[in-house]
Amino acid sequence: MPTAVPPGAGRPAAEHPPAPAERPAAEHPSAGRPPAEHPPAERPIAGRPSVQPESTRSPHTVHPEPAPDAAAGAFPPDLVHLAAPARGPAPAASSPARQVAKLVAKPVAEPDAQPDAAPAGDPVGEPRGRAAFRPDIEGLRGVAVLAVLAFHAGVPAFTGGYVGVDVFFVISGFLITGLLMARPLGLRDFAARRARRILPAAAVVLVATAVAGGALLDPLRGTDLARDLIAAAGQFANWRFVGQQTDYLAAERDPSPLQHFWSLGVENQFYLLWGVLLLGLARHLTGRRRTAAVAVATTAIGGVSLALCIRWTAGSAPLGYFSTAARLWEFAVGAGAALLGTVLARRLPHPGRSARTAGWVLRPLGWAGAAAVLLAVLHYDRDTPFPGSAALLPALGTAAVLLAGSAHRAPGAGAGAVAGAAAGTGASGAGAGGVGRLLATRPLRAAGRLSYAWYLWHWPVLTIAQARYGALPWPTLVALTAASALPAWLTLRLVEQPLRHGGGPAPRRGLAVGASALVIPLIAGLTLGGGTVRALGDAGPPVAVPAGAVDGPALLAPGTRVLTLTPSLARAREDFPPGRGCEIPLGADTSPRCLFGTESSRDRIVLLGDSHAGQWISGALALADQRHWALEVLVKPGCPLATLTVRNNVLGRTFEECDRWRENTLTRLATGPKPRLILMAGLNRYGGQEERAEGWTRTLDRLAAVGAPLAYLGDTPMPGKDIPTCLAASDGRSDACFFPRASAFERDPLIDGGLAARYGVRVLDLAPLLCPGTGPDCPAVLEGVVLYRDTGHITDTLARVLAPRLDKGLLGPDSGLPGPA
Repeated sequence: MPTAVPPGAGRPAAEHPPAPAERPAAEHPSAGRPPAEHPPAERPIAGRPSVQPESTRSPHTVHPEPAPDAAAGAFPPDLVHLAAPARGPAPAASSPARQVAKLVAKPVAEPDAQPDAAPAGDPVGEPRGRAAFRPDIEGLRGVAVLAVLAFHAGVPAFTGGYVGVDVFFVISGFLITGLLMARPLGLRDFAARRARRILPAAAVVLVATAVAGGALLDPLRGTDLARDLIAAAGQFANWRFVGQQTDYLAAERDPSPLQHFWSLGVENQFYLLWGVLLLGLARHLTGRRRTAAVAVATTAIGGVSLALCIRWTAGSAPLGYFSTAARLWEFAVGAGAALLGTVLARRLPHPGRSARTAGWVLRPLGWAGAAAVLLAVLHYDRDTPFPGSAALLPALGTAAVLLAGSAHRAPGAGAGAVAGAAAGTGASGAGAGGVGRLLATRPLRAAGRLSYAWYLWHWPVLTIAQARYGALPWPTLVALTAASALPAWLTLRLVEQPLRHGGGPAPRRGLAVGASALVIPLIAGLTLGGGTVRALGDAGPPVAVPAGAVDGPALLAPGTRVLTLTPSLARAREDFPPGRGCEIPLGADTSPRCLFGTESSRDRIVLLGDSHAGQWISGALALADQRHWALEVLVKPGCPLATLTVRNNVLGRTFEECDRWRENTLTRLATGPKPRLILMAGLNRYGGQEERAEGWTRTLDRLAAVGAPLAYLGDTPMPGKDIPTCLAASDGRSDACFFPRASAFERDPLIDGGLAARYGVRVLDLAPLLCPGTGPDCPAVLEGVVLYRDTGHITDTLARVLAPRLDKGLLGPDSGLPGPA
């Protein structure tokens, strides 16, 4: 199922639509216009940057976010209005301390009479006109959220639907910049309006997800969900997912029901930065000087952010996808469109030839922008390195659509004026024959009004359903996505709109509502976490590792019994080998000096391979300790020791660092002191069978030239599902969570292809022990020992249990190497 992770990394899950902005008094329902809804602000897949298996993760997670508030900068999900800036110079400057105090405390009268957003307008020299409704922006939000929903539901044609999040980001930058340039606010007012617009709906979804997760998910998933709840409520979910999905091992877990909240975190962090920047400039600069300063800041911040985005997308997809620094440039694109729209509007003061000429230019510009967004939605897929330079297409396309609509306002006539009948556009931006008219159609506007709440609700519905019932076909996911519109509509009517139109002083009431919306989900997360801890039981201190058999069909030594699952379910996921720092990051191409055991010894065992080699550190260390040797670990996750080039799904591109690491490591072994034993291991699933055989031949040629004895540990069975989670869901029954033998193994070139015999490699194949018999299934638990800590790596407990078997099989009497001291 699609999730929220970068394209190459398994892309992120759903994106967040922007929160709705308040409607001007003249536009209230009592004035004859129905209340507008607020569409969400998007982010890429709820599947991008998680490092989950490609089969289960979506390349991009898209999270729409609420639109900026008229006064708080929240995206208005229902209606988008343009406000002409106030006339006259800014107040005279006073002392810096006084200016800061005014910035924080300045009140705003009649907040509900202010426009939802002001995408374009210069703060000085223009009269404040009546708010101009922008139905094209509302419809554009609808397009963005529908693209994200279709992507997350797995609709075949919408392989790039995760770009809907980028559309939302650009709209956010456009609206908030126009708003704050037209009517600077006090910082308290800005924060209060933002909190009132965004946080209550998010809090409702977070609490509902906590309740549903506690009732329907197993305790281990519930524990993860509780941590995600705290991060989402605290508005730093994007950084939690950066950390998780940068971790190659933790990334193999199922996507979080709250992974789409990463985009909401990015939006709110942007609003904090942009609000302080623009409101601060408003206190020190006026008129064109302030506009020029904002333009310079926008260009500088956007340029640096784009450079970081391109660099991180190539080197660390989760950081490039989820981090705020790598996404700021998309908001800057929207801000630039707002500033440019002001310039164009000034040059079209009256209907006439210039307006007609502008119409001839702007209509094609709007259609070209819409085509760019549509091309990205239909052409991009999980293999597209994203965001990086690929995000320029939907971002610039969105800016073109926004600019084509906003540039028709004539400043001298107010926000609702028409630049010229010949230009074929109205104040709404829905020009005759222009893309704005298409975007302003009722279905798209309806989706735009609902976008924020719909975005928030749909991802938890999809992920919890699939966690409960397994992978579901896309038509079922579409039906579930459609069903999530009902709680979204209720949230809109019962939470968003009442709070948006409710009375009371905006700062005080908004901050109180925001604080409650933060605290209540935090309490829900702590409650859920406490319940899952009680369900799993106390992890307690590590238990003694049971003695393993030296040989034979039994896992444990004769007379050894395990009465409870070992390790416990509370510990199984974290049952890692020592020295995880030895497993270097994806972007590194050289292993550090990583020694265990008797580090000063001139004799050493070298453990060489990927993370399926790293899982044997404890077993190999036992061999070295018994001989007073050192153990050197040379391991790179996701990188085959066989010489073949592979694609990395986390990076979303060819794994060039792997090729360089392999070359550096083989050279290091050839030029350094000769080890007593080179122990190879790794995942036996890279490339096709012929590629693997050819790649191993090239690698073994190099290793044989080192002159050290070679040994090989056959790959362990691949369950293909999170075993600790499965066991927790089945109350820890040792007979549960079997997985098919047919998919657990691949043909091994060393064992089945005769390469081991050709190069004199000593082989130990533990597959018959871990998947005994000839039946159709393999067990997840043997003799009380939990075999796997995730979807494919063995527990460190099992590696220790198997140490005696490794000693005899690899360094036995016939190996020619010294026995235990």
